[in-house]
Amino acid sequence: MGTLYLVSTPIGNLEDITLRAKRILSEVDIIASEDTRKTGSLLNKIDKVSPCQEKPRLISYYEENELKRIPQIIRFLKEGKNVALVSNAGTPTISDPGFKLVRECIKEKIKVESVPGASAILTALVSSGLPTDKFLFLGYLPKKQGKRKKILSSLPTKTTIIFFESPYRLLKSLKEIKDIFDDIEIVICRELTKVHEEIRREKISQSIKYFEKIKPIGEFTLLFRILLE
Repeated sequence: MGTLYLVSTPIGNLEDITLRAKRILSEVDIIASEDTRKTGSLLNKIDKVSPCQEKPRLISYYEENELKRIPQIIRFLKEGKNVALVSNAGTPTISDPGFKLVRECIKEKIKVESVPGASAILTALVSSGLPTDKFLFLGYLPKKQGKRKKILSSLPTKTTIIFFESPYRLLKSLKEIKDIFDDIEIVICRELTKVHEEIRREKISQSIKYFEKIKPIGEFTLLFRILLE
């Protein structure tokens, strides 16, 4: 019986790949990837595999083909092949497909091993300056305004809230948060670990004013705390 490895990959800076992750990605038989081209590019950049060593087979694994891929991957694992699951960046299954595969492996008594590494959630949290004793991760907020408002209105107090946002909906989300919680302090992290990393810690009105003038570009992680102590 093979092992399913959940391998974390860098969220920007390639130096954040761990020695263990590099070894696992070179030793497994198959790599199930959200985007095989991006993963192939990553492997080429970090690859130190001997020319005579056979490279892992890359197969796609994303939301649209997840249910189709699961039986295939389970079969590979039962045949004794080792499989690594990776996302485009960061820790697999976090706001990315994968938990259904993990659940099926557990059901089939197949070993699942996590290879920890980069995570935008924790990277943003520890550098935010907000309390880290208790936090809630929301993933991406729903696209529909009614659902977003319902979630935001029911958030717990004295808890650091973390969520991802697309640059296209950033201003809309900021204005909705301000409407519900008034002009609270917010932390906006953009392009974490990358060359143009930016972390803004300010009143939400200041963030709105800034991004109304500057077109939002990149990947955003937002953090705030209701009734900050």
